[in-house]
Amino acid sequence: MKLTGVTRKEIATEIKTAMPAQHELLLDFGGCIILAKSNTTELYEALAGYFKEFIATSGTPQITVSGHESAPPGTDLEFTVKQPDPGKTKIKEEWVDLPDGRIVRKRLTGMHFIFGHGENVAVGPCLENSNQVINFINNRFIEWKLNQGGFLGHAAGVIHAGRGISLAGFSGAGKSTLALHLMSRGTTFVSNDRVMVEENGNGLTMFGVAKQPRINPGTALNNPDLCTIVEPELRQEFLSMPTEKLWQLEHKYDALIDQCYGLGKFMLKSPMNALVILNWKRDEGPMFAAKVNPAQRKDLLPAFMKATGLFYLPENPERQDDPDVDAYAEILAKTDLIEISGGVDFEKASDLCLSYMETGELPE
Repeated sequence: MKLTGVTRKEIATEIKTAMPAQHELLLDFGGCIILAKSNTTELYEALAGYFKEFIATSGTPQITVSGHESAPPGTDLEFTVKQPDPGKTKIKEEWVDLPDGRIVRKRLTGMHFIFGHGENVAVGPCLENSNQVINFINNRFIEWKLNQGGFLGHAAGVIHAGRGISLAGFSGAGKSTLALHLMSRGTTFVSNDRVMVEENGNGLTMFGVAKQPRINPGTALNNPDLCTIVEPELRQEFLSMPTEKLWQLEHKYDALIDQCYGLGKFMLKSPMNALVILNWKRDEGPMFAAKVNPAQRKDLLPAFMKATGLFYLPENPERQDDPDVDAYAEILAKTDLIEISGGVDFEKASDLCLSYMETGELPE
């Protein structure tokens, strides 16, 4: 189909009229009820399978998202190219701002995402690109939490013994790897790559994203609960690689939490008693950990800070820009900030994090 409207409302109405989304899936993301609608049984089943741990049986939706399976739609609207992130060269997305919302178009797949003022519509080859529909649903939840005043963090998260920690680090530090090591020690998963943080009166609460971890071969081969993910014919090839090359491979595997660790091991809301920042390097000697003051160690905070990107439209006129480092320092003063430095040691870091969650203190 060709989208002829010039506002978000007109375009969304065109799509919903031409391809009604009659299949409904109710989801509970940490207390936020999301209604995910689709126009085909196949897309409904794909979403229900991915989000199976978060299916709700009742509740009033705070967010509604509809997915409409079709060929990539056409439009005469003029899109602006989103330049690649630093270190990247491929252009993946373009967007156009409308009087009442925004459209983001994926250049490779032709998927279109229309959103604004509570309207959330995905149209195009949805089933073939169900991962993009899944990301869109998760992005709607992220936007909702941020518009309630939350801060976006680039971090993994786990909870154990009633205490939750976020795990952040500079590029390649291994936050997801450490989170999965902790899962093998009995923790519960909160998030793989994004957390939304908000004040709760006594400290901080973090909300995770319903996205299964994607891990590299190094993470898989160094965790007994994950090593079977790697194909037997590739195992020896990966094990023979130099350590640095193995950890930098772009080859990715889905580590499904319920299959690797059992049911009931993925929740999306937790206290955030600490933010652990991995500031370590390989072959740097012993590992060290210490509590630090975020106001005095603002150099660490960019490891946690995350720009909101194209899929966020702020409702509050006072929050058109992302929070700065001072704002992050202020909110993180309400939790423990723990720096792990020295050499990379996932076993020792796991011991330390587990001990902290069980006692509330760093081990001597």
